[in-house]
Amino acid sequence: MDLVLLPQHWSAYLCICIMIGALVFAAVRKFMITYALIIGNIIIFIITAIYQYEIIFGVSGGVLQYAGLGFRAIYLNMEYSPQLYTLFTSMFIHAGFAHIFGNMLILFFIGIPFEQRVGWKKFITIYILTGMIGALTHSVLNLESSIPLVGASGAIFGIMGAFAISYPRDEVIMPIGIGIMFLTRIKVMYAVIFFAAVETFVVWLDVPDTTAHYAHLGGLIAGGVLAAILIRSHKKADGTSASFETTYYASHIPQKPDKTDFSELEKLATTQELKDMLKRIKNETVPQVRDIWTEHFFEKAHCPKCGSKLFYLNHKISCEKCGFKTRY
Repeated sequence: MDLVLLPQHWSAYLCICIMIGALVFAAVRKFMITYALIIGNIIIFIITAIYQYEIIFGVSGGVLQYAGLGFRAIYLNMEYSPQLYTLFTSMFIHAGFAHIFGNMLILFFIGIPFEQRVGWKKFITIYILTGMIGALTHSVLNLESSIPLVGASGAIFGIMGAFAISYPRDEVIMPIGIGIMFLTRIKVMYAVIFFAAVETFVVWLDVPDTTAHYAHLGGLIAGGVLAAILIRSHKKADGTSASFETTYYASHIPQKPDKTDFSELEKLATTQELKDMLKRIKNETVPQVRDIWTEHFFEKAHCPKCGSKLFYLNHKISCEKCGFKTRY
């Protein structure tokens, strides 16, 4: 049996270069992988909007001439196996604005905090593997389908599954809802249960739509399994699993758990409003949200000596009027 390697349109090759280039740039320049994925997906979507038929379907002039960057079930056949690379490329291709907007929105809110917790290497490993496993799950259960599978949904569900298994008690801001989405602060585990329940319900009802729900569920389960292998087993080995402390990363540089001493801020919390803000700062698990609450705290706090406005930078607190200085 001869293996068949189908050609690609020049625009598809350009998209592949952008996919690889975005990831290499992020790794070399120590740029967050989540940001690189979002930017890369948006650029590729713009190119796909111009050459949609060539990139997604491999069609030019109404005739099938190229492989396209979407993954097809037929590529599981040994004869067409050289096209298995589309398991990777399909994760960067989106069929419409609503498709990419929804995926990138959830990736932004769930990807950044998860990458900060596990580091870029484990993040991209889980992202790519779960995206591929999600595509394979859908294709194995739909072997007769000739429709190209595209989208990052399987990988994003994989990140959600890994997040829920690794840090079930942590809270994130997520778009939650059916039809109309609302930004809601919610525990990761609850968010995953919600999305998993929706996907399972749709699959159970066999709703006729163009969404690859099996890819979502496959990615979600794969994410949980990979997290148990790559993250939770490591936490258990180093003795940190019992404390439920969350370790944050500057994506590329591992850091120790936050041991900030808030005693100096407690001295400045002279009103109930400031005490409530300080409580939020102490309990916050998302670094960006904690920074926002810290800014609000210092907008309301006053110098304990002269009552003037306080300034803070890199945990250093100062008053320009009386020279008061401290740090936390």
